Amino acid sequence: MSTNVEHFDHWVRSTFAELNTQLEEHYFAQDDRARVAGVGEDLKARLKAEGNEHIARLLAEGNTDEGFDAGFDLLGNVGLFMAACARHGAADQHAKDGGLPEASALALQLGASLGVTPRFATSHLTTHNRAVEGRYKSFTTLRDEYLFTDYNTRGILSYKRAGDALLRVLPLGVSHPVAADLLRAARDALGAVVVSNERLFAELDMDRFFYSVRPYFKPHRVGQHVYRGANAGDFAGINVIDMLLGLCRADHAYYSQLLVDKFLYMMPEDQVILRDCMRRRSLMDDFLALDEDERRREPCRENLALFLELCELHGQTAAQHHDQLVAKFIEEPAQHMDQEHHDKLTASGPPLPVLLRALARLRDLRQAADRDDIPSRYADIRKLRESLR
Repeated sequence: MSTNVEHFDHWVRSTFAELNTQLEEHYFAQDDRARVAGVGEDLKARLKAEGNEHIARLLAEGNTDEGFDAGFDLLGNVGLFMAACARHGAADQHAKDGGLPEASALALQLGASLGVTPRFATSHLTTHNRAVEGRYKSFTTLRDEYLFTDYNTRGILSYKRAGDALLRVLPLGVSHPVAADLLRAARDALGAVVVSNERLFAELDMDRFFYSVRPYFKPHRVGQHVYRGANAGDFAGINVIDMLLGLCRADHAYYSQLLVDKFLYMMPEDQVILRDCMRRRSLMDDFLALDEDERRREPCRENLALFLELCELHGQTAAQHHDQLVAKFIEEPAQHMDQEHHDKLTASGPPLPVLLRALARLRDLRQAADRDDIPSRYADIRKLRESLR
């Protein structure tokens, strides 16, 4: 790590987070908590000036590449700075470079060389967020941001464990006696996601999350393009589970578009895993390809029971996300927000009603809901359940 990179990283972990926290406290103390214009302008000016000074030195330094991990970490720091400037209105989102030419140039250089989107992604704050003396990088020092990051990281790692276990079932086959061990591991991992979600929803403050955490995850401009915000689902594991369970299909236009849109927001190794998984046949189709007698015989019967339990758990986590996180922490507080702020509600870009319909559709696919307007596996799940009777 060069001296300039080290100094920038120290600034992000200290002054940067402190300035953001002070600004959030100012916003939160207002009657209109979503208003940022004209508030804390001296703090915003300092944030922008100090960040630009660090980045200018990095650009002048030239090639700071010391391997993927170092480059990705630096991209995260640049991305956090740009997202904070966008959140506070300290960047011109109508200018071709977002009003941050040096940061745009460095982010684009890093993103292109690493094969990822040129902005911060979820992994920068979760699975690839190195802690120093027990403290990892964050936008603020607010309790609710730490809660959100902690539980998101736990949930993502549990999804990854489940996806990895399911991938290892493929070469064994659904009737292999040892497949049960892997299916149990995936079941336990999804159970951990359920528990993590429940704790997050119980401890997270709705207003603090909505007004002081979410705004950093929204779209902003890098160079000539506006990139959507970071999403907690930007990793391969959850889609590996979708496709290997057979609840979602890569050959369906709606779902494949979702995958295409998220590729560059994932780590390169996750991109490889996801591309490989898209060409695999699902475990559900493997079970359906067996005749009724074979599905009823052990060890296939035990494996099928575990598989159906996994489908239920995956649907439960999808319902948790939509019916609790989205409904309670986004949809409900949005109803009390001044209308003038509604065009900046979502991290993915579209208006909130459009986003909610899309999320409900994805939830119902993962739950194998009884709907004939989406490619739900409801009938196939029923057929497999009947094999256990």
